[in-house]
Amino acid sequence: MATIALVKESILALKDRTGSSVIAINKWIESEKKTEIKKHIMKAALKNGVEKGILVMVKNSYKLSADAKKEISKASAPKKAAPKKKAAPKKKAAPKKKTAPKKKAA
Repeated sequence: MATIALVKESILALKDRTGSSVIAINKWIESEKKTEIKKHIMKAALKNGVEKGILVMVKNSYKLSADAKKEISKASAPKKAAPKKKAAPKKKAAPKKKTAPKKKAA
């Protein structure tokens, strides 16, 4: 599997708002995919991803670019087209009985 694909998958799985660091990406790949990516290969893949516009570098972390997110959402959209179940008919609320206002004792 291509390194950039693993990186994209790890960034999606980590769901970090400010981006995922190289260390976090490596840890995720090692724990989930049971593979180890060498430092120079990871660095080259991240640099290549930034140049192609797949990744955006934020400080010392990487996020998926807006274009990459759109491609992923388009790819996952057909999978979500599962048959919809009909919702159970909602019951009408019973009308509340009005109480007569209490009279003050004279």
